[in-house]
Amino acid sequence: MQAIDLLLNRNSYPKLQDPAPKGEDRERIFQAALRAPDHAMLKPSRFLVIEGDRRKTWALDMADTMFTSNPLATDAEMTKVQNSLRRAPLVIVAICKGIDHPKIPHIEQILSTGCAIHQMLLAAESLGFGGIWRTGPLAYDAGILKLMGLAPGESIVGYLYLGTPAGERKVLPALNTADFFKAK
Repeated sequence: MQAIDLLLNRNSYPKLQDPAPKGEDRERIFQAALRAPDHAMLKPSRFLVIEGDRRKTWALDMADTMFTSNPLATDAEMTKVQNSLRRAPLVIVAICKGIDHPKIPHIEQILSTGCAIHQMLLAAESLGFGGIWRTGPLAYDAGILKLMGLAPGESIVGYLYLGTPAGERKVLPALNTADFFKAK
């Protein structure tokens, strides 16, 4: 697959199934993350890999944590959290470490971690897998951050779900570049 074709046709896959990337494919996807733009080579990203039965255990712990911080949560909200990590056979939690640096603000480090997520998405798709990047309450809840073992200054930039696409590929609308790019 040509790189430009991959970029122009990238798609998110909300329904993913086994198999997940393994072995050399997984290593290549992880290596792609480590090639993301990184001002001053700070390496501000770290990743938690959740798969197999650990997905269910983590999801139940996350639901308990969210219920503790939000006792008014509905049963539907709790069920959604309990099922969250079962959306795909492989879940990667992308964390930005937020390193103090006199020239590199935290926002640049967060963007670098976001680029790492995107590079993993592209690498997975180039290898025949699919993925989707999600955030939401699971990325911002203080209890979840503590449960995941984040240190002060760290943040979850996203959850990357990877696996084999299930169902039909979404048709994405064509966009007119003139609507977004203006000469100055």
